[in-house]
Amino acid sequence: MEMLKVENVYKVYGDGETCVHALDGISFSIKKGEFTAIIGPSGSGKSTLLHVLGGVDKPSSGNVIIDGTNICTLDETRLAEFRRRHIGLIYQFYNLIPVLNVEENIALPLLLDGKSVDAEQLNELLTSLSLTNRRTHLPNQLSGGQQQRVAIGRALINSPSIILADEPTGNLDRKNGIEIMELLKASNRKYSQTLILITHDPEIAAQADRVIKIEDGKVTSDSASPQ
Repeated sequence: MEMLKVENVYKVYGDGETCVHALDGISFSIKKGEFTAIIGPSGSGKSTLLHVLGGVDKPSSGNVIIDGTNICTLDETRLAEFRRRHIGLIYQFYNLIPVLNVEENIALPLLLDGKSVDAEQLNELLTSLSLTNRRTHLPNQLSGGQQQRVAIGRALINSPSIILADEPTGNLDRKNGIEIMELLKASNRKYSQTLILITHDPEIAAQADRVIKIEDGKVTSDSASPQ
């Protein structure tokens, strides 16, 4: 089953001779439950692509279809609603709310959507993230690895169809990076969630089912990972 379809997507900044094609006619599709790594050098367009896939930025042209919905046709209100309910975003710099504790940061997507928090689900998530004894801590009381676990919990709380992770281990030491990758892979397997991960690290990319390489805003290779 196709979870994501990207059709001839362009993202252009500027006009005339000064314009930059951050994305230059990108097309591919990803199946439900597939773990795909997107790699490329700095400035290749991979982070721009992730923001377009997540509905954080709109393409200049083209279509992004997630689970049958073309998110490029949604107005801002419907897009924000779709993003909260179907897309889990994980950033390199965590983006936690500093005045909210661990529980509140994780539950934020539910609260923004006017939903009540399932205590059993939250407890299960805190346990799997090894955050049970940190549930009332604020972000500045946590290590980098713990903050990234909170960001993962926030991305998972709504049981999204697709998880988008932008260099999720980029600010972590090797030990914490390995643990974060194991958490993401476990969620991918357990819930059959489609996982798309941006990375510049070949070792991390090699853990995926599939690797898409981007250079100068174009897909230059797309192949199964040699695991």
